[in-house]
Amino acid sequence: MLRPVPDTDGAPFWEYAAQGELRVQACAACGEFRFPPRPCCPHCQSFESEWRPVSGRGRVWSYVVAHPPLLPDYAAQAPYNVVVVELEEAPRIRLVGNLVPGAGQPLGAFPVENLRIGARVRAVFHDGLPQWVPERS
Repeated sequence: MLRPVPDTDGAPFWEYAAQGELRVQACAACGEFRFPPRPCCPHCQSFESEWRPVSGRGRVWSYVVAHPPLLPDYAAQAPYNVVVVELEEAPRIRLVGNLVPGAGQPLGAFPVENLRIGARVRAVFHDGLPQWVPERS
């Protein structure tokens, strides 16, 4: 399976994820969250930044279901979902991942018929990667 290739700006995101923590880059001058990580704030043009912890709660903003033809390792797990999650604390920040029933579950373990736009989810971590699980009411 393909692993993320962190760049200089995004490396802290993956370092925190490896520790089981979801953090998002924010401008240290104006406080706006920004993702993807980058050196300059698009709101105030400051080059000051910090990595703020976020709850990991959000809503499914969009999704797709992948079907073959795919790379062989991915085809073996298809069909599986790829979700775009809008973060609760920062609605303009949307992260991509997979919705699974529990941390470490296979990509195709969540029934595609249960996917819903607007579904409440929370981040969990497995092998240094964020995944999403349904939020329990």
